[in-house]
Amino acid sequence: VGASRVRDMFEQGKKSAPCIIFIDEIDAVGRHRGHGVGGGHDEREQTLNALLVEMDGFDTQEGVIIIAATNRPDVLDPALLRPGRFDRQITVNLPDVKGREEILRVHSKKVKLAEGVDLAVVARGTPGYSGAELANVINEAALLAARRNLKGITLAELEEARDKVRWGKERRSLALSEKEKTNTAYHEAGHALLLELLEHTEPLHKVTIIPRGPSLGSTMWLPEEDKYTNRKAELLASLTVSMGGRVAEELAFGDVTNGARGDIKMATATARRMVCEWGMSEKLGMVEYGDHEDYVFLGRDISRARDYSEATAEEIDREVRKLLDEAYQRAKQILTANRDKLDIIAKALLEFETLDGSQIKEIVEHGRMLNPPPGIAPRGGEKMEPEKPPKQVVVAPDVTPPLPGALGGAPA
Repeated sequence: VGASRVRDMFEQGKKSAPCIIFIDEIDAVGRHRGHGVGGGHDEREQTLNALLVEMDGFDTQEGVIIIAATNRPDVLDPALLRPGRFDRQITVNLPDVKGREEILRVHSKKVKLAEGVDLAVVARGTPGYSGAELANVINEAALLAARRNLKGITLAELEEARDKVRWGKERRSLALSEKEKTNTAYHEAGHALLLELLEHTEPLHKVTIIPRGPSLGSTMWLPEEDKYTNRKAELLASLTVSMGGRVAEELAFGDVTNGARGDIKMATATARRMVCEWGMSEKLGMVEYGDHEDYVFLGRDISRARDYSEATAEEIDREVRKLLDEAYQRAKQILTANRDKLDIIAKALLEFETLDGSQIKEIVEHGRMLNPPPGIAPRGGEKMEPEKPPKQVVVAPDVTPPLPGALGGAPA
């Protein structure tokens, strides 16, 4: 069926010339041949073969241009990319700050912005966002403004929408016990304090114990600028920050929960890439270990070829464990030395639920908050003030590519 549809598509193209034939997600049919369960006779490979034959018989003078798109160019069959077929490749990266501003301007034409809203500020606060995510930011901000009966979208709605698109919606309806809230407060306080104290970390955006997405709490950060590489010192600092939640639980309660599952997973992945892909292990040197190419019909473990010995595999595991153990000890040393600040941040989170980066900085520098959050009343029932936007726009790069990020507590 697929092969006949390919032939029909090219026939229609010739009849409609001049025209453009656009094939989206071409990796669905254009993956490497020879790795399917059905060998060379399965439907996908027949479709690919028909596509190759049709492109070979296509005259460039017929007025038909063929364009294809994929997010996985690395898995395409080499025959598809040879001269005469898809021989011109254009990489479309995530938009930079100027591109994000232009995309926001396009989508904001459909809505009304409040006077004085600077989209350049929003663009600087959304590194790593795709065009679709930026469009969603505008849509979510418009919904928030409508719910609040505003005449136009303000910067507060745009920043709240940005956080929702990246980290998920707040789940204030989820009822947590006081014990769970206290544990989450210390967990997130550990991450936040290390982000503020360590060098080579990204600016802290905010820390919250309000459940958001799958987590009971989150510590969020945003890069100050678009980044495409990470230094070893930055990666080591990110490992230490990842361990902060687990260490804080241990210091505060003498016991730990399963809340650090996501932190451990992220730290292990970073440490393994440092050792196996980025040549950042002094013992193993600048060698890449393992073939990480995934094939469409094979399981992950089967498809990843291991081109090293059992002895090397054991050495890799030791190096990964060494990086993680050193990060844990570094986090424990810093948080133990700053236990008073850890307690202050945790208590402030229990009182106000959400703190922004500037308030954590005040606690670290002055031992107290000089400007407490105005949007949420403390647990004494004092007068509540209207909610205001955070003073800092802010997320952490993933190791590659850098993206806004967050460390979360236990999944709800």
